[in-house]
Amino acid sequence: MIPQPTRRQLLQGSLAVAASTVLVQVPADAAPATGIRPFRVAVRREQLADLHRRVAATRWPTRELVDDRSQGVQLATAQALARFWTNRYDWRRFEAKLNSLPQFKTEIDGVDIHFVHVRSKHRNALPLVMTHGWPGSIVELLETIGPLTDPTAHGGTAADAFHLVLPSIPGFGFSGKPGDLGWDTARTARAWAELMRRLGYPRYVAQGGDLGAAVTDNLGRLAPAGLLGIHLNLLVSALGSTAGLPTNTTEEKAAAAALQTFSASGKGYIVEQATRPQTVGYAVRDSPVALAAWMLDHDTDSYLKISHAFRGGRPSGNLTREHVLDNVSLYWLTGTGESAARAYWERTQSAGHTLPPVAVPVSFSAFPGEIFVAPRSWAETSYPTLSYYHQAGRGGHFAAWEEPALFTRELRAAFRSIR
Repeated sequence: MIPQPTRRQLLQGSLAVAASTVLVQVPADAAPATGIRPFRVAVRREQLADLHRRVAATRWPTRELVDDRSQGVQLATAQALARFWTNRYDWRRFEAKLNSLPQFKTEIDGVDIHFVHVRSKHRNALPLVMTHGWPGSIVELLETIGPLTDPTAHGGTAADAFHLVLPSIPGFGFSGKPGDLGWDTARTARAWAELMRRLGYPRYVAQGGDLGAAVTDNLGRLAPAGLLGIHLNLLVSALGSTAGLPTNTTEEKAAAAALQTFSASGKGYIVEQATRPQTVGYAVRDSPVALAAWMLDHDTDSYLKISHAFRGGRPSGNLTREHVLDNVSLYWLTGTGESAARAYWERTQSAGHTLPPVAVPVSFSAFPGEIFVAPRSWAETSYPTLSYYHQAGRGGHFAAWEEPALFTRELRAAFRSIR
């Protein structure tokens, strides 16, 4: 039995003692339901061997009949990924990286929530909870830990420091899979508010992109005690509808056109996961290559660059083959392909629910490789409390993953006035 950590150990981000199970947890009777338990990862060799066997046994489809990605992930890309996965990729490297970080679990609303909690050495650091997206995970945020928590070692000042909390959305990664309905982004936001309360943070800010932007938007609408402001890098409200948004300027027309293109040919994965997540679950739980292809078939600039990297091109920023397979392997080894897909179904079920407008300050960073580059006018219309807006010079849909240094600078600037 691993003892319950003291508050001082928790705040210092102490590590747990390793164990030999697949996903190591403290037994249920080791801590109260509201307690926080240390966590480490240990994947059995048999699981890795099974992964390699399944990749080797893939029944490949015939080559696509076009010379681009218009029919989906290209055969050459998928086969290059499979070769790298079995011949060169090292899961143990990534496992060691995760286990070098302070990881914990705590049960909230009936689900175990996994999170990384790294406290800055700087006394007046601002607590920040960041939420990943799909088909991402905490993997997309890991390279920001150093710059955000230790800014003096990464081109910043002590005044830029954050205490960082990186939770995994229920059904993703090492968090538990919901056993009941209703885990939409608003319920996840409420869980994050409870998590920050348990960690002893009376004041904090929040950030999110992709699905994490929806969670963070909901957190801003719920406005729990202590939330000072939010930062987004995807205008989630415009994905559903551009009604009420101006379309007069060149920027506004370009954003509307990009959204129309995405709606016509780029959102197949959204439709399937929002309506039939169980159906796709059979493939992504049975075949590693099917899982990888499903995750790569994400019609954004970032994932186009990933495909290019696997076929001999130069990686875009931090989107290396190793980091991409860290993420895919995490989904495979935790068996969360179908439970993550259900997050889209849950969001669809709650689409008619209304929440109050965001009352806290909102910061927004627009990246050029996003599905659409939201102009300032759209951000101001969606969030009347907009306090910061900036268009970055590079970066895409998974901005923190692709350009962690640039993304860090955006967060420093966005929350500087709130400090």
